[in-house]
Amino acid sequence: MSLTIGAAPPQPSKQELAAAEAQTMSDIKWTAASAIVLYFSPHLVEYVSKLF
Repeated sequence: MSLTIGAAPPQPSKQELAAAEAQTMSDIKWTAASAIVLYFSPHLVEYVSKLF
């Protein structure tokens, strides 16, 4: 079996790179927000259950 090595993929354009960076930052913010909500949700459920 012969393994051939091709050319490197083309470099992304500045617009593609900026779009990818913006998407990554959005993903990080949503992930952090989700982690915070999941961390506090048991405490919130306990607090609400004590009210009723």
